[in-house]
Amino acid sequence: MKGARRIVLASICSSVATGALGAEASTSYPNRPIRFIAPFVPGGPSDILSRMLGHKLGENWSQSVVVDNRGSAGGIVGFELGAKAPPDGYTLTLATSSGVTVNPHVYLKLPYAASDFQPITQITSGPNLMVIHPAVAAKTIPEFIALAKAKPGQLTFATTGTNNLLAAESFKYMAGVNLLAVPYKGTGQAVTAVLGGEVNLFFINLLAGVPQLKAGKVRALGISSRTRNPALPDVPPIADSIPGYEQITWHSVLVPAKTPKPIVAKLNGELVKIIKSPDVSERIRSQGLDPVGSSVEELEALIKKESAENAMLIKQMGLKPQAY
Repeated sequence: MKGARRIVLASICSSVATGALGAEASTSYPNRPIRFIAPFVPGGPSDILSRMLGHKLGENWSQSVVVDNRGSAGGIVGFELGAKAPPDGYTLTLATSSGVTVNPHVYLKLPYAASDFQPITQITSGPNLMVIHPAVAAKTIPEFIALAKAKPGQLTFATTGTNNLLAAESFKYMAGVNLLAVPYKGTGQAVTAVLGGEVNLFFINLLAGVPQLKAGKVRALGISSRTRNPALPDVPPIADSIPGYEQITWHSVLVPAKTPKPIVAKLNGELVKIIKSPDVSERIRSQGLDPVGSSVEELEALIKKESAENAMLIKQMGLKPQAY
């Protein structure tokens, strides 16, 4: 009995000590530069958002925030770095929804798990744009589907990660067409490929797609939400032509699991304040996205819910896990 009491007391003392250290760390946090990992190459949504938030975070805390672009293997390299960083609040990861809700179901031997991260807050929510090069002989989704069926396996789509891959594969499955995937390292390269006629189709995040559309460089056939987007009222939902189709993407901030709770709370409070500030929220809305700024618990629930839904969808479509 005495031995058992010693174990219990030791455990209690350890918990108290850990809590005290966490509280002490949060009081002085941050006292050195923060690394903000963007798991994709410069120029894409992850890069834009990490720089936007990093700049504001650095201003508010009078501390340097350095964006570290790690665009390789569809974002997996960046996610792995973020997952394996020390859990001290000095490494943030700008996460796409696919990084923690799709990747675990489509890749074999993924070098990280969703459980390796502690969610902080959801930044944005929004649909993808289905865009094509203006030279493609289709101005509507039904016309594109007819073209794809007339040329099975000949039309191509760009992918930069599992987010737009799942959007395209869902479209293929529901439309009954055969399209060929062409992988690129990042959104910027994929956009260049579409503009140059290397690929025919790209499901692009609105943050990166709206400027290209407004410049007349691409043609938007549809949007992946079930209703029209106020920023693009002339672009019809894909669901108008393919009933039931919907793909909503989002971005969030994650830190390594076991980061002290006081630091998690401090990061959440500051980032939510930034996301909901008039200038940042308006900048996000101007790109057709919704600023969110969720609680830690809301983001945890979202990741759990969408991971289960995506696992079911991937199984239904018959997609087999592959090496990354």
